[in-house]
Formats: sequence, C-alpha cells, structure tokens
Amino acid sequence: MNEPHHCGQPCGLSCADACTLHPPTPPAPICLEDALERFRREAVRGTCDTGRYRMPYYSWGEGPPLVLIHGVSDSSRSFLLPVARLSAHFRCVAYDLPAGNGDDAGLGCYTHADLVGDFWALLDHLGLRQSYVLGSSFGSTVALAALHERPQRLPRAILQGGLAHRALRPRERLLARLARWLPGPMARVPFREKMLRKTTYAAFAERPPAVWRYYLDSCGALPIRSLGHQVLMLGGLDLRPLLPAIRQPVLLVCGERDRVVPPPYAAVLLEGLPNAGRVVIEGCGHVPSYSHPEALAEVVRRFLTPGQMG
Repeated sequence: MNEPHHCGQPCGLSCADACTLHPPTPPAPICLEDALERFRREAVRGTCDTGRYRMPYYSWGEGPPLVLIHGVSDSSRSFLLPVARLSAHFRCVAYDLPAGNGDDAGLGCYTHADLVGDFWALLDHLGLRQSYVLGSSFGSTVALAALHERPQRLPRAILQGGLAHRALRPRERLLARLARWLPGPMARVPFREKMLRKTTYAAFAERPPAVWRYYLDSCGALPIRSLGHQVLMLGGLDLRPLLPAIRQPVLLVCGERDRVVPPPYAAVLLEGLPNAGRVVIEGCGHVPSYSHPEALAEVVRRFLTPGQMG
C-alpha cells in the first residue's frame, strides 16, 4: 500500500481528507468458500443476555479485541470476509442488533440509548475492559455514542459509511412507518434485487457471483418491520453535538461510489471530530465488507496496529 500523505491531525493517521487507497500490490483475494469454512471451524459462537434481548455474537481470532457493529438491514455475518483476514491480528467480535424475530426484543420500545447499553453489556459479558470498535453505517451511530459515553474503554474507532445525522424526507418517513407493520423478511420485498442491482451491483463487478448472492441472502433475512424501526430511529438521531468531545483517533472509511451515505456525511464527521482522518476506497460502494473486504481489512489492520500508520 502506498503511504498516503499525513492528514495533519494529531491522531497519527496516515490518511488525508479524501485520500484514496492505492495498494501497489493488491492484497490476495479472500475466497468466500474458504472464509465460510474457516468460520465454521474457528469462530466461537455465543449469546449475551443484555436484559432486553438475547444477543447472538461470534468471536474469531486472537489479539487485541475489535468489536464490529453492522448497519441497517444486515447482520454480524456481513463482516465475515474481512474478519477472515483480521482474525490473524485481532480478536474480532461481531454481534446482531435486535431484529424482533424471536430474540425477545420489543423493537417498538427500543431507543438508541438501549442499543448503546447492549453494546456495553456485550463487552462486560466478554470481560473486555477495553476494545477497538468498528461501526458500519447505522452501526457507526452506536459506536459514536459509545465513544462519547465511555472514552476510556474505546481507545480507537473505525466508522465505515459513518454518519452523525440524517434527516428523513417525508416519503422515506412514510415508507419506514409502513414497513413497521409488514410481515416477512426483506428478501420478499418486491423488486428488491432489481433495485439493489441498480444502486449497488457496480461495486461487485469484479467479485465472483457467489459473493453477490451472499450479500443478497445476508441482508435479505432481516424482518421488514425491523428495517422500519431502525430507519425511524436513525431519522430521529442527531449526534453532531457530541462530536467535539470525542477525542479518540477515528478513521473514516468511505466508498468512492457510496450512494447511501455520500461524501457530505463524512465531511460533517471530519469537521466535528477533533482527531479524525478519512480513507476513500476506489470503486467501492456502501458495503466494502462484501465488495472490497481485502482493502477494508488492510486499512483496519494498519490503523489499529502500532507503527503501521503515521
């Protein structure tokens, strides 16, 4: 990986505002079939009773802990490909946000503060006094609130497709409210794959077809009503006032083609966070853990490994 120029922040990040990742030698490809087989053999699965729901999680690898929080309409398995590589350097822990599909979570009564409380419950359950954290999309809001709430426990963070505030347009709010009452999983939404091909598939063009199918299956299992609750929760959040007090080093990982969380959202984070830098992954959309897992894993490893960045 070429060394991008320093961002000028006091965080020791070797990434500049809007710098682009240019590996001189592309990282070796991560094979989905091999990653799935290793996951079955090596990952340790568990359940954490948070007091609100029984949280499924897995732990994979050894080393400094890294907890990963997924986004809307996804699950902990979204991180399987990059974690297959990161597990050689970190104890990677990924968990499922409450989905209301038999996990005892009454999503209608859930608040964002409850999600942050569940995050701390998992760390306590695992006996982790400190951990790195990676929040993806909606998961980045949980990570930001946790970074502000107990900074001594989270020394560094990565926000992928991160945001602090996103106002919903009236049509989006109406659709989210309607979704709360619809039965079935996201996979049953009419024309779902056609819409995703239009907005997301370009970033998968160089991946094997099985990876695209894995993405569709993984984010198609969430109940439609859960998506509605999560989107409405996101629409009611405004974490911008918290940003100046979050002084830990934070790396923003953005996709060049991200149409879900476009550049202005990262700009808000860069302006508000005192100790942040940004990396842009070329050709990538909103889900690098599926479409560009090698680049995502390399950026995360370098940021969290002393001496590898800066």
